[in-house]
Amino acid sequence: MSGSFTTSAARNIFFGGTVFFFLLFLALTYQTEQALPARDNRQNLTPQVVAGKKVWETNQCIGCHTLLGEGAYFAPELGNVYVRRGGAAGGKEFIKAWIKAQPTGVPGRRQMPNFHLTDQQLDDVAEFLKYVSEINTAKWPPNIEG
Repeated sequence: MSGSFTTSAARNIFFGGTVFFFLLFLALTYQTEQALPARDNRQNLTPQVVAGKKVWETNQCIGCHTLLGEGAYFAPELGNVYVRRGGAAGGKEFIKAWIKAQPTGVPGRRQMPNFHLTDQQLDDVAEFLKYVSEINTAKWPPNIEG
């Protein structure tokens, strides 16, 4: 048995496997590049969404929250908070009211600080979180609570 598996055969298996997986990598990359434009929702990107992202960034929200799986795990995932809290039936109103009501003062719970945002900033953040909830994330997160 050991005589039939030569150095030459091992080299051929190695190079053959390398070429096969490199071609597989290229095919999967091509397939992904073809699928991504169909998942694009930049047409929904408004100046209000951009302003909401700026509020998100300047207040370091990602320091506590995750957004589409990225960020800190101290506070809830917010990629689908608009959908979780009512969607078109009241998601934006819930988000604005929740941010305004912080900190809740409930003992034993983590507290979100009050950032003293203006009504316009609250509208912008709610619009940004609505936009994020509309991103086609291929069913991520896997459950509604993130």
